[in-house]
Formats: sequence, C-alpha cells, structure tokens
Amino acid sequence: MSRADTPADLAEPVALTCADGVTLRGHFLARSGGNTGEGGGLPVLIAPATGVRQHFYLRFAAWLATRGHDVLVFDYRGVGQSLHGPLKDCQATLAEWGQQDQVAALDWLLARTGQPQVLMLGHSAGAQMLGLLPNHHRVARLVGISASTGWFGGMRPAFRVAARMVLCGLVPLGIRLKGYGTCSAVGLGENLPAQVALQWGQWCSAGGYATNAVQQGAANDFHAAVRTPITVLHASDDNIATDKTVADLLRTLPAAPHSVRRVHPAELGYKAIGHIDWFRGSHKALWPLMAQALRAPG
Repeated sequence: MSRADTPADLAEPVALTCADGVTLRGHFLARSGGNTGEGGGLPVLIAPATGVRQHFYLRFAAWLATRGHDVLVFDYRGVGQSLHGPLKDCQATLAEWGQQDQVAALDWLLARTGQPQVLMLGHSAGAQMLGLLPNHHRVARLVGISASTGWFGGMRPAFRVAARMVLCGLVPLGIRLKGYGTCSAVGLGENLPAQVALQWGQWCSAGGYATNAVQQGAANDFHAAVRTPITVLHASDDNIATDKTVADLLRTLPAAPHSVRRVHPAELGYKAIGHIDWFRGSHKALWPLMAQALRAPG
C-alpha cells in the first residue's frame, strides 16, 4: 500500500444478494502478499459488530490481505451502505443478520475465491450467530473478537444497570419517538432499524443471544450441529465481553471445540482496549494476535 492509497481505494465494492432478495453492499480485498501456509490462503469473512459500519474494518482488512488472505467485509441490512431508503421504514431484524446476511456473505466469498471453506472473523455480534447459518460447516474456523452474548446477567453490576437502562429503556423510547433505534445518541454506534434494536435488548436480557431467534423453529437451529473450532479474544477491560458472557456464548455451541484468551491492555502497552479498539489503527499491536488466531491449527 502506497502512502497515497487508502484501504477504500484498494477494496473492490461488491453487491451480495440474500436469499430473500435483499441486496447488501460490501468490499472485497484480494490478497496482496504473505504466505499460504498454516491457514494462509483461506479467505477471511469479517462480520461486523452491531452498529458498526464496514469501513471501520477496512484498514485491518487491507493489512490482512498483505498476510495472504482474500478478505470480504460488508454492512448488514439496515446499516451503512446496505440501508435502502429511510431507516424508519426498514423492517430488518437481528435474526436476519445471521439467517440471511451472514449466509449470503459466506456463499459469495466461497464462490468468488473457489475455496471449500473460509475463515470467519466476527466482531462482537459478528461471532454470535454461527448457529443460525445452514452453511456453518463451510467455516473452517471462527475467531470471535470481543465475542459474547452480551447477557446482562454476566456483566459487572454497575455496567449491567446502565446497559439495561439504555437497551431496554432509552432505545425503545427512541423507537417510539423516531421510528428507529436512536443508538448513536446513547453511544451505541450507528442508528439501527427498530426491530434490530429491540431484539438486541431482548436477547441481552434473556442470555443465549442468537438461540432466542430459533426457540420456535428447530428446523433453523444449527447450534448443536456446529463443530467449527472457535477462538475468542476479549480484553480484560471490556464491560460487555466478560468471562461470564463469553462462557454464555460458548455454551450455545456445545459441540464446537473452543479456546479463550483474555488480553490485558498493559501486555501490549495500551491503557485500554475495551470492546471496540481492536481494529483501530492506534491498536495495530493487536492485529498479529488476530491473524495468529485465524491461522491456528485444527
């Protein structure tokens, strides 16, 4: 990458069509270096966190491409470039982000690269929905960054009270007033479609996250069938992905072998990492940890 180039300049804009006809927008970065040993050569699907646009990940995606991976990142329906029309008119649900959007993104990347499987790097919600994907077996490894269920009961008490008040109080109030989740006003990233925002609060209240989407539809529930190896990386100062909420996620995928690494900011010379900072240019020392987890054997 030259100094004049930006990650967006190097990325190819692409359109992904879901089974229900919804079009998503993403960016594809062809691998530009690195080796193909120990997991190199397999493409990487970056699945964003709730309320985070794809462009947040492009710098990391460009870096990953120089390490030998084709990379796809995309916006979920109702977010960023995948929002079509006024947000208040968007009928997207959180369940559809897994059952439709991640499925389509995975199929597109498999078709584009001709590979039998991909590596999936999910940030927060991006790693919570594998049990909703009928094509989950095409994921060779899932690396979850700040990945957990966000279960209120597993959070530290003070943060639990604040999170519940925001997701179950202020956000529903914003929906009644505006017709959509006014998440940006309360520090929760991008504004969201109403049903996405409501389900977010409901699933965090119940625990088990995406299992709440399939309680009435066993035919669409693949949680027990997933055998994809999972690695979770989370920071010790993350108020959302705590030891308890990470464990709550992993219990939903009982047959999947897993490992967890809790990273202390001081280990890498940082004062803080939290839930989001893993992908910031200021925290590049974390990027080799994520690449190493993607290339882990087995």
